[in-house]
Amino acid sequence: MTRIVNTDQAEAWNGYEGQHWAAHADRYDAVNSGFNEPLLTAAGIGARDRILDIGCGNGQLTRLAARRAPEGHALGVDLSAPMLATARARTEAEGLSRVRYVRDDAQTRAFPEGGFDLALSRFGIMFFADPVAAFDNIRRALRPGGRLAFLAMTGLAGTELGEVFAAMARHLPWPTGPDGTGPTSFADPGRTDEVLTAAGFGRIAVREVSADQVWGRDAADAAAFLGDFGPVAHQLRQVGPEVAANARAALTEALRPFTGPEGVRIRSTAWLVTAVHPER
Repeated sequence: MTRIVNTDQAEAWNGYEGQHWAAHADRYDAVNSGFNEPLLTAAGIGARDRILDIGCGNGQLTRLAARRAPEGHALGVDLSAPMLATARARTEAEGLSRVRYVRDDAQTRAFPEGGFDLALSRFGIMFFADPVAAFDNIRRALRPGGRLAFLAMTGLAGTELGEVFAAMARHLPWPTGPDGTGPTSFADPGRTDEVLTAAGFGRIAVREVSADQVWGRDAADAAAFLGDFGPVAHQLRQVGPEVAANARAALTEALRPFTGPEGVRIRSTAWLVTAVHPER
């Protein structure tokens, strides 16, 4: 029997955070879907692949991966009941019978040993309570020779999103915390290599990829959405109304230079990580 060890994350993703992502699934897909093709290409999905999507959220990547494996199947795993409800509804609407989802902690779930050919994640692996234990569990779920491919946030300093967050720095702490923790827990490729090596993976490769993220129709719309984004919303709740209003105003102004006919587009970077479960 499995157990959820990451209770803080489970609480967040079944509370405000998960509810917000589920309610705004299309908007979050607009933010992150530019990274889908690089990740899916790097994964090299075969027609019969058995796919495990870690931190699958609303399930867009799970469904796209399953379509590339017409004779295989895909399992999405996430802590968030609200997001999984959205994932299931969208999967049913798309008529995909080879996709299913479970609410569980990928660090501790008793996956069938060697039951998958490929493990994927689009920004769903940054919050493990024990990353080495989690990736060791994921590795054991893969057959020997099975592949791992995931995206993780880079550090935000020097990026366009970092520039936007910096505009609020006079009013709020940095929303993601210091690099090496929270959303940027794998910002250092050296640490990523260390964790995956300790978990038993080989042929580890890390490269930077970039994509446009669409945050809203205009600066005001994007600022309202970003202000409700979990890490920013958390910091706004820690301050008084006047400070929060000033932070939101600074956020709106920072987004104006990124606004064009197609909305607010911010160029974002991520680490694309691939590895293999060594064949014995």
